[in-house]
Amino acid sequence: MMNDVAISSMEISSARLATQYAMSLQKNVMSDMEQQAMGELEMLPPTPGVGDYIDTYA
Repeated sequence: MMNDVAISSMEISSARLATQYAMSLQKNVMSDMEQQAMGELEMLPPTPGVGDYIDTYA
């Protein structure tokens, strides 16, 4: 009986560690993707203002 409790406790601890590792890895990947997207957005040409492409004098 006590052995089963110990084994269950170790399995829960192992599962918790695996979940924490996966979450940490996912956060790092998301942060890297965000930085890459920001870099790509900075490379885009500036967008024209409203008066630049709509004839406001008509």
